Amino acid sequence: MKALQNNFIGKGEVKGNLFTQIKQSNKAYIYKVDTGCSTYYEVFKKKAKTNSIRHCYPTSKAFGLWAWTYHDLDKAVNKFNQLNR
Repeated sequence: MKALQNNFIGKGEVKGNLFTQIKQSNKAYIYKVDTGCSTYYEVFKKKAKTNSIRHCYPTSKAFGLWAWTYHDLDKAVNKFNQLNR
């Protein structure tokens, strides 16, 4: 399974945002998101699309289900650790 990129620029609904991977494990990721006006962190479970060989970044529909947003890195790390238990 191919991992997500460490750094990339968003497309579609997150066009222009800079995504930087902070941490990853066998079960989850944390990305720092820089919009140019604000910074926040996205924590999500590792998932792959059906019949895909790579992990996928969550869309807005996934947040609250298997992805979460935090404005505080410590809270993001706590959620990341929770997902890895």
